Amino acid sequence: MADRTFAKFSFFKIDPAWRRRDAELRAADKQEFLAACEDFGIDRSLRAYSTIGTRGDVDLVLLSQSANLDDIHTFHVVLGQSGLAKWTETPYSFLSMTKLSPYSEEKARPEICVTGRKYLFLYPMVKQRRWYGMSPAERGRIMKSHIEVGRRYPDITINTTYSYGLDDQEFVVCFEGDDPAEFLELVNELRPTESSEYTERETPIFTCVAMSVGKALDALDGVPGAVAATATSVG
Repeated sequence: MADRTFAKFSFFKIDPAWRRRDAELRAADKQEFLAACEDFGIDRSLRAYSTIGTRGDVDLVLLSQSANLDDIHTFHVVLGQSGLAKWTETPYSFLSMTKLSPYSEEKARPEICVTGRKYLFLYPMVKQRRWYGMSPAERGRIMKSHIEVGRRYPDITINTTYSYGLDDQEFVVCFEGDDPAEFLELVNELRPTESSEYTERETPIFTCVAMSVGKALDALDGVPGAVAATATSVG
């Protein structure tokens, strides 16, 4: 497994008119989308999340990961050819990479978001330019207290990936957990830390429900066609 991995967060919003299409046509659209995801996920990491009920501008989030950026490019070309893609918009899209943190002794994760916890909370982040004008030692001192707050919440896993030169944001920050209230308390404790004074932007914020690709697709119209078809093909 590669030491550095590309992480692509793709956000999809469904045209409301799609839900008025015939049920068989919707099922075919979802199957084409699902087939592309299953093909990519054979030997690469692909996670799906539903934002139905948590965001008004996004319905589905895919996190695709590969050591090869061409894989992610090809995957999205294939996705774009599916019937469902003809009824979607992409209001957000974040590209980033895993790498060793300068503030932590932990090794860089080859892949992110693999705990299997129920919720994912994610957002892009940009630091103020004055942050980079400080010495590495001073930045390390400030981040130490920030990290210590996070360690008081062992049931929440943080995944930070880096976008310098790859996308508009500098980081994509993801937290995995089973209790949204616990994450709320963590963020509440992080707000007064010194490091927060140097944050330029950390929105939009997405609360995502982790599930299989099939279930996330079926949540789009409330009809269990994709899950049923997957079960039939496996059985």
